Amino acid sequence: MPFPIVISKAAGSEVWDIDGNRAIDFCLGDSGAMFGHGPQPILNVLAGAGALGLTTMLPSRDLDAVGRLLRSTFGMSMWQVTTTASDANRFAFRVARAVTGRKKILVFDGCYHGAADEALVDLVDGQTVPRNGLLGQTVNLAETTVCIPFNDVPALEAALKGSDIACVVAEPVMTNCGMILPLPGFHKALRDLTRSTGTLLQIDETHTVSTGFGGYTKVHGLEPDIFVVGKPVGGGIPVAVWGMTDDVASRFEAVRAASTGTGHSGIGTTLSGSALQLACLRACLEEVMTAEAYHRMNRLADAVERGFSAAIKHYELPWHVGRVGARLEVVFAPHPLQNACEARAAANPVIQKALHTAFLNLGYLVTPFHNMVLVAPTTSEEHVAGLVASFEKVLDRMTKAV
Repeated sequence: MPFPIVISKAAGSEVWDIDGNRAIDFCLGDSGAMFGHGPQPILNVLAGAGALGLTTMLPSRDLDAVGRLLRSTFGMSMWQVTTTASDANRFAFRVARAVTGRKKILVFDGCYHGAADEALVDLVDGQTVPRNGLLGQTVNLAETTVCIPFNDVPALEAALKGSDIACVVAEPVMTNCGMILPLPGFHKALRDLTRSTGTLLQIDETHTVSTGFGGYTKVHGLEPDIFVVGKPVGGGIPVAVWGMTDDVASRFEAVRAASTGTGHSGIGTTLSGSALQLACLRACLEEVMTAEAYHRMNRLADAVERGFSAAIKHYELPWHVGRVGARLEVVFAPHPLQNACEARAAANPVIQKALHTAFLNLGYLVTPFHNMVLVAPTTSEEHVAGLVASFEKVLDRMTKAV
């Protein structure tokens, strides 16, 4: 964009800038507002939160309810609350290293797990290297991390043959270098190999919770040892959660009991688990992230997928639509991508920027990263129809200009 958009108001699936321009929002804060801007249950909490106390560094009255809701929604037994998914992943890595006695984390090329140092790597010529844009890095990340291609079972098997990988962290569908779906059997192989080698499996659903109620993990029956979800889980309030199985929790408690050290464990922050966070988590899990909300989101996402796919076919473009639940992307390749190498080859920054700007000029805001489209419960049929019509209009202009 030639200059940034400055927002004066966001409500439901709409945003207004300081000049009074309105746009239908399919970006939704890159998932932070996945269920719409300002869900009423969250606004109700915020209206009275100040009078009840925002943070005390003590358990609040919502603690038990939040624990039960997290367990019933996502399936893990034991839970911790943090302020961001970056923190959740960072703390979970520390737990994995503590309970396994191993040093390294395995990630997939093209991943993004927040600002956790161990995940800020790429795979270049078969070597794990720090990301190009990484600033102020002093630790050699090749000593902390192993990076391999997604969907590559032989590479995974080879990497886990040693005894130095504490955990594998993965999005169940890769979303940060493009939409990369797992090949049939990949998740089974991932779980079987991690179990057989004593390696923990950590699933990060910060984006893929768009799949359906309980996220990709619940919908597809995955069985992680550690589970992370951030951004949308508090309805827009800065909060994330990470859970672990009973087995991991008991092993972690044994490590803590055996420790002779004193001071901070490196896990947790003062504002993590505040009264405000717990109240918003409860409201979101009870009244916002409902099965009914997901049903509506996926029904409308069906319409986006049909419309985009029909337009791509009509203009005979070698593209397709990638999707994980209510999250969709136009991929500049004729077939589903299998790994980050294919995603990088398919990327076209010129077309990507042109699409993003054209959508905005027509009154539709999509995510600047890959032009991701996210459908909220507050999205209407009219919003979807307008987005599809805009896509058709943009493709018509682009193909005529070539």
